Amino acid sequence: MRAVGLLWAVLCGLLLPPVTADEGILHASGSGVPPVTKDYCIIYNSSWVSLPNSLDNATVRALENLTSTVLCSSSEVPSGIMKDKAVVVMRGNCTFLEKARIAQNLGAKMLLIASKPRLSPLSDNKTDFENVTLPVALIRYSDIVDMQLALGNEINVTLYSPPLPEFDYSMVVIFLIAVFTVALGGYWSGVAELENLKAVASPGERETRQKKEENVTFTPVTVILFVVICCVMLVLLYFFYKWLVYVIISVFCLASAMSLYNCLAALIGEIPFGQCRIACCNKSIEVRLIFLAAFCIAAAVIWAVFRNEDRWAWILQDILGVAFCLNFIKTLKMPNFKSCVILLGLLLLYDVFFVFITPFITKNGASIMVEVAAGPFGNSEKNDGNLVEVPTERSAPHEKLPVVIRVPRLGYSASTLCDMPFSLLGFGDIIVPGLLVAYCRRFDVQTSSSSVYYVSCTIAYAIGMVLTFVVLALMKMGQPALLYLVPCTLLTSSFVAWRRKEMKKFWKGSSYQMMEHLDYTGNEESTASASEQPGGQ
Repeated sequence: MRAVGLLWAVLCGLLLPPVTADEGILHASGSGVPPVTKDYCIIYNSSWVSLPNSLDNATVRALENLTSTVLCSSSEVPSGIMKDKAVVVMRGNCTFLEKARIAQNLGAKMLLIASKPRLSPLSDNKTDFENVTLPVALIRYSDIVDMQLALGNEINVTLYSPPLPEFDYSMVVIFLIAVFTVALGGYWSGVAELENLKAVASPGERETRQKKEENVTFTPVTVILFVVICCVMLVLLYFFYKWLVYVIISVFCLASAMSLYNCLAALIGEIPFGQCRIACCNKSIEVRLIFLAAFCIAAAVIWAVFRNEDRWAWILQDILGVAFCLNFIKTLKMPNFKSCVILLGLLLLYDVFFVFITPFITKNGASIMVEVAAGPFGNSEKNDGNLVEVPTERSAPHEKLPVVIRVPRLGYSASTLCDMPFSLLGFGDIIVPGLLVAYCRRFDVQTSSSSVYYVSCTIAYAIGMVLTFVVLALMKMGQPALLYLVPCTLLTSSFVAWRRKEMKKFWKGSSYQMMEHLDYTGNEESTASASEQPGGQ
């Protein structure tokens, strides 16, 4: 289960900015004193007309509500009713630009098209409508109803499209979550290693520890095989997303529930109260752990049921995701620095290939990694305006892969009005460098080196994340975070080992340490045996 869970986690090792179309803001004001104002989302086509980037530069128009018509013929409305006004009509029966040409010929200065289905980009053939110059925007029909209820019948409106801020505080939240998870996972792995060393020194504790030990060790051959499987699974996801996404959701629910249980059980184990037990199947089980298991299963089930509720489900997904990453960083052990270099190096190449190289291979020029991480956009409804039937309900949300940390944008913009855009960080960008941080922490424990490797590697991870955010803000496109995290962490760890003259030990890792320990204990036992023999006295 752990290997499968890690496979899903590293499939989408990508940091994504919010994905936005041509989104703008409709600023509406009532006729009261002082006037009540409210903002609404609009979708427009920037190749047809440009909107002002601030409210101060926008022109105010009186709104004429004609949602009783679809405006596919000039005979549908009385003459002169649109003169110098903003007009709102219903979507359907003809294209957007056909409606716009009729509205412009009747003297309208702005056209709003109310849509009952979900908003989609405006894309008509502009060649035959070169003379259409008035602003055209798509707005939710529910927003028109809300506008009338909140502001009355006399409403003035204006359109503008403010630029997205270069930096959003959601990046700070993602940074804190990622660094916290990597640091805590590495520390937890070090605590487990210290308990292992104590168990080795005590034969009585050794058997008990081996029964509780659930670690999985990655050898170099296992690492190479794992990366090959990742490549195959990502390609399968690209072609069969709508089926495999439910497999991944199921695996995530199971793995995250188990991970949350392991994390909370470790905390509860330190509490000396409520340790009453019940006997079941010749075993003694703590009652509090039964309630804990039920709680963790309930959390995963609640997320699965309400996973598309963007307003709050992202919080539960992030909590489950952090537990998922912590558990994997603690239980998946890299035996030496050599295995770390192979794993991080191959996954770096994996990220770069599927983000930057695959656009030259795919037919639509899209990155396979970005397409899979962000989820495919729905293509079931036409976006060219040629809709005849208008369904009364919004289309169902499209499933997204749950193997990401999701944080909504915290700044006010057109995107936050139109939807809830998220910044995403793949679990792989936490777990993969976290395995190196955990190895550094275990090496500190083995060599009693005062956490110098652990602290240095954690700081390097934080620097790599900051570098990723800077490049993301400058390039405004999804970035393979491992491109910056891998060099920062590997080079820092290597430098510390070189400065401390411990590169040989660091490269060979725990196997080297174990052989050294066994040689030492073996020599002690040989000496003791010799001293017990008559000839040894």
